[in-house]
Amino acid sequence: MVCRERFRDRVCVVTGGARGIGAAIAYRLGLEGCRVAVIDIDEEAARYRIENFERNGIEAMYVRADVSVEEEVAKAMDAIYRRYSSINVLVNNAGIGFSGRELEEQSYDEWRRVIDVNLTGVWICSKHAVRYMKASGGAIVNIASTRAVQSEPNTEPYTASKGGIVALTHALAVSLAKYRIRVVAVSPGWIDT
Repeated sequence: MVCRERFRDRVCVVTGGARGIGAAIAYRLGLEGCRVAVIDIDEEAARYRIENFERNGIEAMYVRADVSVEEEVAKAMDAIYRRYSSINVLVNNAGIGFSGRELEEQSYDEWRRVIDVNLTGVWICSKHAVRYMKASGGAIVNIASTRAVQSEPNTEPYTASKGGIVALTHALAVSLAKYRIRVVAVSPGWIDT
């Protein structure tokens, strides 16, 4: 059941909201009344998604940013705040997978990129969204994975990044509770979106 009043006037930022789980989350939040801001690096997919949202009566905007680049995220959060005058919910969904090669064939650069996007990106986005959430509280939802506790062979970078998200979620929840900001993690398995 959809209730357009449920989150009326709430501003929800969804990273990696152009495709997959992120797009489904952004769409549902929009149907429930949120004004949705999508942060993604895939401009074509994001613009398509925003047009689709708007056709369905969802107020939405797109900001291009790589979540692993702090300056881009800071500018993105500023742009969202300038447009909507608040940020109430952050969904840290942006992430990348891994090729699944044997450990000795994995490169340091691949490791760093997965950690930078999947884990460091959560920290960067949370840091810059919280500046706008402290006054009124809110929620941060981090998309982890069942891989954090139940791995598959040859997924070390991805598994480490998702396990790190679970640990970071605990730390953020304790640190941000005094500002009435709830922080939770959701760990989906294989999802067909």
